[in-house]
Amino acid sequence: MQMIETDKAPKAIGPYSQAVKYENFLFISGQIAIDPQTQQFTGGTVEEQTELIMKNIGAILEEAGLNYNHIIKTTIYLKNIEDFQKVNEVYGRFFVEHKPARATVEVSNLPKGALVEIEAVAGI
Repeated sequence: MQMIETDKAPKAIGPYSQAVKYENFLFISGQIAIDPQTQQFTGGTVEEQTELIMKNIGAILEEAGLNYNHIIKTTIYLKNIEDFQKVNEVYGRFFVEHKPARATVEVSNLPKGALVEIEAVAGI
């Protein structure tokens, strides 16, 4: 097992790793819209949050020598399921050829008042 950490993505805000590589998998912890430069939650619209989250996931993938095409499964947590289409529009730009399996669920609350959180599993 190997912990993956990069300064190009937000530091963990709790007792967890940005990602963990185990055998042929990379498990990326749930990401919210935290700017890796300032370590501050950016807020904004659900589209802006999704864009930053996906870029942060990309930075973690890159640190592990991978890219978005290696993602095999994501889970999206939404504060409001009515944002589903807005998130899809942004999320879809990161998966043109390859489309991973996915679950999307509405939750009652997310850390720092986030509107969306995304976690991912990649194959190595």
